[in-house]
Amino acid sequence: PGLGRGAAGFVTQSDIGPATGRPKSATADGAGGDDAAGAATSSGTGSRAAELRAAKLAMQKMQKAQSTAAAAAAPTPFGEAPAGYVAGAGRGFGGSTHTNNDGPTGSSGPAMEGSLFSGKDESQFDDDDDEADRIYNAIDERMSSKRRKHNNEGNNNSNNPSSSSAIGDQFRELKEKLADVTEDEWAAIPDVGDHSLRHKQKRREDVFTPLTDSLLESRSKLNADASAGGQNALAGTAQVMDGTATSTAGFRTNLSGLAEARSTVMSMSLDKMSADSASGQTTVDPKGYLTSLSSTKIASAADVGDVNKARLLLKSVRDTNPKHAPGWIAAARVEEAAGKTAQARKLIMEGCEVCPDSEDVWLESARLHSQDQAKTILAAAARRMPNAVKIYLRAADLEHHDSTKKAVLRKALEANPTSVTLWKAAIELEDADDARVLLSVAVEKIPHSVEMWLALARLETYDNARKVLNKARKHLPTERAVWIAAAKLEESQNHGEMVDRIIDKAVRSLDKHDAVVTRAQWLKEAEAAEASGAPLTSAAIVKCTVGRGVDEEDRQRTWADDANASLSRNAVSTARAILAHSLSSFPTKRSLWLQAVDLERIHGTPSSLDEVLAAASERLPRTEIFWLVRAKEKWLAGEVDTSRNILTEAFKANPDSEPVWLAAVKLEWETGEIERARVLLSRARERAPTARIFMKSALLERECKHPDEAVDLLEQGLQKYPTFSKMYMMGGQICSEDLPKNKDSLDKARKFYQRGLQKCPTNVVLWCLASQLEENVADYGVGSASAGVTKARSLLELARLKNQKNPELWVEAIRLERRAGNDKLAISLMARALQEIPSSGLLLAENITTSPRVEQKSKSAAAIKKCPDDPRVITAVASLFAAERKNDKARKWFERAVVLDPDMGDSWAKLYAFELDAGTKDTQEKVKKRCISAEPTHGELWCKIVKSMSNRGKTVAQNLDAVAQSLRDKMRLN
Repeated sequence: PGLGRGAAGFVTQSDIGPATGRPKSATADGAGGDDAAGAATSSGTGSRAAELRAAKLAMQKMQKAQSTAAAAAAPTPFGEAPAGYVAGAGRGFGGSTHTNNDGPTGSSGPAMEGSLFSGKDESQFDDDDDEADRIYNAIDERMSSKRRKHNNEGNNNSNNPSSSSAIGDQFRELKEKLADVTEDEWAAIPDVGDHSLRHKQKRREDVFTPLTDSLLESRSKLNADASAGGQNALAGTAQVMDGTATSTAGFRTNLSGLAEARSTVMSMSLDKMSADSASGQTTVDPKGYLTSLSSTKIASAADVGDVNKARLLLKSVRDTNPKHAPGWIAAARVEEAAGKTAQARKLIMEGCEVCPDSEDVWLESARLHSQDQAKTILAAAARRMPNAVKIYLRAADLEHHDSTKKAVLRKALEANPTSVTLWKAAIELEDADDARVLLSVAVEKIPHSVEMWLALARLETYDNARKVLNKARKHLPTERAVWIAAAKLEESQNHGEMVDRIIDKAVRSLDKHDAVVTRAQWLKEAEAAEASGAPLTSAAIVKCTVGRGVDEEDRQRTWADDANASLSRNAVSTARAILAHSLSSFPTKRSLWLQAVDLERIHGTPSSLDEVLAAASERLPRTEIFWLVRAKEKWLAGEVDTSRNILTEAFKANPDSEPVWLAAVKLEWETGEIERARVLLSRARERAPTARIFMKSALLERECKHPDEAVDLLEQGLQKYPTFSKMYMMGGQICSEDLPKNKDSLDKARKFYQRGLQKCPTNVVLWCLASQLEENVADYGVGSASAGVTKARSLLELARLKNQKNPELWVEAIRLERRAGNDKLAISLMARALQEIPSSGLLLAENITTSPRVEQKSKSAAAIKKCPDDPRVITAVASLFAAERKNDKARKWFERAVVLDPDMGDSWAKLYAFELDAGTKDTQEKVKKRCISAEPTHGELWCKIVKSMSNRGKTVAQNLDAVAQSLRDKMRLN
């Protein structure tokens, strides 16, 4: 129904079932196209247009059949239709009837009832429709061929081109292979990234739309109103969050309005800087205020966020507990930090109203306000809390004149007469007389204050001070500071005997009142008394308390440790008093006397040192060291006669003491009294005939140019002490150096060395001296130089056989070969020596010194690894740095060497030579002073030069200059 009016029904595929083919055309020109379309439709793989036409044709047939059946069933008012009548033909539905196998149709030609053109006659179906059908069919065929190409089962479906497998079927084999994928392989599959075009397209810039003139005019009026009203933010501008820039909101700013805004901002900043001053005075520099404004820190976005969080948190604190004073203070300080001083003041004033009994809130409010306002606030606080001491002190600080400060403090004392802090502040403003009056009142108001009593005693005269301290002792019987102050008072009047009595009475009184004062506290009080200039009080405290709580068997050790501890804190008088008390209890302890002597030598005076040495010599007369030190100190002070008298007393106490005899000989020898020295040595050989006495006798004769007498004395000494190696050495040196160089002197020297080697085969120095004598036989007119080298080599080989693993013998052999020009043999000997003694510092240092320059660094590193603390290796490395002009490193390594072994003279000499070349006058003098205090006695080069007869009697400083000059000369030759 309705087809006559052009209506068309809508039928789905499920309503009509499978698609039916299009009826064949009877005309010749449309036969081919219809047959192809019908074939395509019948096969189910035709085009979409053909299928739609077939569906509509079936729908029309169904509607037509329904209408015919309805007409036959019910009579119509028009009667039966004539034969061949087609309903709607008069309105353009169709003009003839065509009959085919399916029955009559509504058209007389190849009309396509199932197509979009159903209802038209055959003449209205043109060639364009057929061409469209062919194009659609070609496209469908193309798509079907592509599907067949990618389908693995194409051969099976070749007869049915319209069928296509599902997408899941295409990946079936791949899905089956997923069963073999391990967990690691699955985890290693990369994520699929987003490669869409939205990431590749260039972002389009912002588009700005111009504003209308009316909007611009209204916005400029708002800007003018904001500028006139002093607003912080200008309308029409958007401030960046970090506060570093401002950008206009899409329009051009009026320059006059901008200038007015700038002046407004500047005036606000100046007002703020003036208002921030708590004292009421401006803090603006009249010359550099613009610089100050430009350097003002601008808060960042993070700071602003933190401030807002703090505000919220503190607001919650205030709301939860409004009586909590720290919450109000913290909130005010947050606002102050944010630059909102007015808001901070407002908050803190609210806090004062809510928490009127909190000192801190009032003080914070006074701090945030100007000076005049702060005074008003503090006055209100004082009325509210008359016992608040801090309020009064702050109010006094705000006053600029002493008179007003005194008035504030006196009013405070009226309300708080027992406040020690207020009394102190008031007394500090007064002169001595007024302070004495105030203190007299203060001790009455607060008698428990020790400071007030002691301050009053210091201001009073001696008699009044004694009365004050007596009153203080009555009020404070357990306070030791009062007793100590009384002792200091007596010491200031030179009443030494009263000091001991007062301290003794103090100890007993405190014990009586059960006042617990430990021994360590008393010693601390003694050190404090010494620091205040009362050494007698310090000594009295030590004397009365140092033995408290110490066991009998631990007293000596404990007191010695106490003395050292006091010295470490520069409490010399306390340490001296401790040692004096210790020596009174242990008068025969040598270690305590030595400790006392060291203390007086370093921190005392010559007279105090002599007193201690005299007491030590008296207590320990058989200990020679105290006699000798005392005699030496007197001799260095120029008191030679006193030194002789001391040694005479020492002879009486120690008649057979070798050190005393030698000290007496040295005294006469150094002062030029050679005959006295000779007489003393003669008596010593009779009363104390020791090997050193004979050696010193021979040395005296040798220095006096009497070699024959010296040799005779040595022979006498060797008869009594045949194993004393130094006499053999001296005999050989006298014969080889002091006697004329001929065959006789050579034979005498050989005999001395041969006898010494027989008696002392382990003495290395004797072997070295003997080899050097044989090396230089050509100087005595006997034999050749090569023969002497051969004999010296054989002696050293024999020495190494008898004294194995001795580095001195190896070094002497290596140097012998180098002096003889046998460098290869010297290198071979060095290698053998390092194999035998790999950790010898002497050998390693010699190896560094004699190696080629290119090998010195590597050998230095190896030597340091083997002997990191050997001064000879350290000195060799320092010399290497000095040769390379690395002065800082060289100085550092030389310093390390002298610290490791201060007794090594070679290290001092090399350091001093280095400072002479690369240092200053100050560094040279410092090195020389340190060497003099160290008094070195060892070292190969040092002993060789110092013990030569030409340098006898020289001081340490002179010997240092001589050795350093020898080193510098040797460096110039090299």
